[in-house]
Amino acid sequence: MSIPAANAKLLEGRKGLVVGIANDRSIAWGCARAFRALGAEVAVTYLNDKAKPHVEPLARELEAPIFMPLDVAVSGQMEAVFEEVERTWGELDFVVHSIAFSPKDTLGGRVVDVPREGFLKTMDISCWSFIRMAHLAEPLMKNGGTLFTMTYHGSQVVVENYNIMGVAKAALESAVRYLAAELGPKGIRVHAISPGALATRASSGIPEFDALLERTKVKSPARELVDIDDVGAATAFLAHDAARLITGQVLYVDGGYHIVD
Repeated sequence: MSIPAANAKLLEGRKGLVVGIANDRSIAWGCARAFRALGAEVAVTYLNDKAKPHVEPLARELEAPIFMPLDVAVSGQMEAVFEEVERTWGELDFVVHSIAFSPKDTLGGRVVDVPREGFLKTMDISCWSFIRMAHLAEPLMKNGGTLFTMTYHGSQVVVENYNIMGVAKAALESAVRYLAAELGPKGIRVHAISPGALATRASSGIPEFDALLERTKVKSPARELVDIDDVGAATAFLAHDAARLITGQVLYVDGGYHIVD
């Protein structure tokens, strides 16, 4: 789908942080592009030096005033990013958390066999990092704001090969509800966006993912796969004042696939 015309500056004056862009196929890139098209300023992070060359041209395209490394597993990096946001802007209106990780041997095995270390790593990066970002964003959202994270339908039903990530996403969705309840009095909304299956760098680690893509396309009521711009447009809408009384939601952007048996 197309993003609204660049002259429709519905989010002009808003400032937000997008975490999780790896390349131009990332869900986070679709979100960042949608926010920028609607007039928002967007700060961007990249995982490490290896990822930087792939993300830097995208940051330039967004005219990002902040471009910093962020590996949530590295102590102090997340705090450094939010400190820079405060120095540069003094406030924050939205955060997009689009990261998840599970060690290959943990993701590839049965949930019942998951090693403790792999479980903790999966939960730390895929769930706790969002809670920590909410904690750091709260004092900067002086006039309210919106926090977003990305989930998947495998949190609610058993999806073959999704395994421990389904457990982590279920925890993440629960965190969204608790954060929404706790931060709502300050005008801060919290949502999980649940896209249908789409080809990203992260999904490439899931075994037999191509078969899942085909099954999704055939079974979804819309009979087509979503793309990153679909996800970005839906996310940007929820950051607008028109959605100010919508919070704590898991929004499916999947062509209706989740309603079909």
